[in-house]
Order: sequence, then structure tokens, then C-alpha cells
Amino acid sequence: MRSPEQGKDRYLVPGLVRGLSTLKLFTPETPNLSLSQIAASLGITRSAAFRTVYTLAAEGCLLHDERTETYALGPGVMRLTYGYFATREVVEISQPELEKLRSLTGWSVHLGVLDGTSVLYVMRLAGPKHDSSIIHVGSRLPARATTLGRVLLSGLSETEILSRFRVEGVSTPKAGSASTIARQARADAALPAIVHLGDFQADIISAAAPIRNMIGDIIAAVNLTAPNAVVEREAVEDVRKQLIATTMRISTLLGWDARG
Repeated sequence: MRSPEQGKDRYLVPGLVRGLSTLKLFTPETPNLSLSQIAASLGITRSAAFRTVYTLAAEGCLLHDERTETYALGPGVMRLTYGYFATREVVEISQPELEKLRSLTGWSVHLGVLDGTSVLYVMRLAGPKHDSSIIHVGSRLPARATTLGRVLLSGLSETEILSRFRVEGVSTPKAGSASTIARQARADAALPAIVHLGDFQADIISAAAPIRNMIGDIIAAVNLTAPNAVVEREAVEDVRKQLIATTMRISTLLGWDARG
């Protein structure tokens, strides 16, 4: 039900508010509700409630039981929240392993997921000695321009990459065409980790590797960064190996079997 404050806010969409209010009526204590119960709870007429319930059912957010003439939450609600909870699970499982990785390497650690053609950073653990990263939780950077993003793009099909980047209109000489990005992704897919100097930030060395789910899909990626000036050449390969071992452990905890 809308509050008086909501009624005064001209930017709110009444139909959307009503739909969300309807979904909130379903709880473990009241998993099934009739149309009359929904209307009474919202303080609206049955006809108004019917339009809301009909729309939610058409979108799969409510299921109608014709035998009892009641409604229950449908799979559409789960689809709305899946991305959030899947990412949350990855963060919770990854954090202890990534804290160990930061302690072992002294490099800054980031965890990111793909959002369209961008990387969304969902975790950042600053290096204890040399942290010059401009990245923070919630930052978005072009996937094509970061090692983290390149790892995430390597998990997509060529068709998906072309579709995403052609919609974005990527065609500048620096960015490259969508087909160029797709070719880079194919090459990156053959690597267990990507190491690059000055990827998005000049004079920063970065290494990234994928996190996979139980069926082997890349669902997130981890990267390590440090100022190039303080990194010894022989240390880079050791850091790369530790990164790969860490992401493989996280993937195993998520149900992936590297043996296939």
C-alpha cells in the first residue's frame, strides 16, 4: 500500500509501486493469497488488483492455482534476484581466498563481473605496501581495456561479443572494432591467465584469471595489480601461478571440476 509520502512524490510510477507492493504480500506465513485478499491488503478494488495480478502472472512473477483460486510467487521473481544472489555467493566464497592471495603477493586484489560491455568491480582488497589503484567497489570500466574484462569476455561466444559491442558502437581506432575484440577474446580464452603492463592505468602491471561455475562457465574474474616500478621481473611469474591456483580453488568451491 502506498504511504502518504509516496502519494506526494510525482516521480514514482504508481503501477510499479503497486506491483512491488503485491509481491511483498507473499511471505513464508502467507505463501498463497486470493485476489480478494490481495485487494484488501492493498486497499484497492478487485478490478484494480486483477490488472496488477494479471500482469505479474503474465511475467511469471505470480502463479495462479485455478483449483483454489489463489496466487503464489512464481519463478520470475527468482530470475529478478538471481544475478544479485549469484554474485553475492561468489563474493562470500572468494573473500577468504583472495585475502590469502593479497597477503602472499602484496599486490592489490580485485574481483569483477561482466555487466554489458563493462566490468563491475564487486570487491577490492588494497595491497599492504604499494596500492595506487583508482578502482573501488562499484567502479565500472570498459571490459575491452582491462585484463579483468578481457578474461570475462573470453568466456563469451563470438556472436555474443559482436552483439554487445555493435550495440555499443565500438569502432574507434583505440577501442578496435567488435570483430577485433572478438578475435582478442578467442586468443585470451586459450590462456590460464592474462598479464599486461599499463592495461588501463599506465605503469601498472596487472594479471587476471577466471572464476568458473559448476558447468565451467566464466562467471567472475580476479586480477592483481601493482606499480610496475616496484615489481621484480622474476616475481611476476610466481604471482601469476598463485593467481591461477587461487581462482581454481574458488572455482572448485563453486562446484567446478577441472578434470572435466
